Amino acid sequence: MIAVLGLALGVVVGFFARPVIPHELEPYLPIAVVAALDAVFGGVRALLDGIFDDKVFVVSFLSNVVVAALIVFLGDKLGVGAQLSTGVVVVLGIRIFSNAAAIRRHVFRA
Repeated sequence: MIAVLGLALGVVVGFFARPVIPHELEPYLPIAVVAALDAVFGGVRALLDGIFDDKVFVVSFLSNVVVAALIVFLGDKLGVGAQLSTGVVVVLGIRIFSNAAAIRRHVFRA
């Protein structure tokens, strides 16, 4: 529940504060958001499975964001940033939908 409240608070603060993202970091923001959503959906799934650990969640959240950003950074340096960005989004998207399906099964028993 704390993670959901933190996410909602972060969205509200971001909406009203209108933070300025440096131009150099703009390509990494969407990837970081998708990686963070993957961690949040994984945390909700773990909570429903009864195996949630807050330390694991925080480490997963931070490592997902950092690893995804590093992959995109490496792709930019190699000249294939768009392809690696697409790959990261596809992999994390599959994980998000897999976790969403497990959450749906827990909530609706279907």
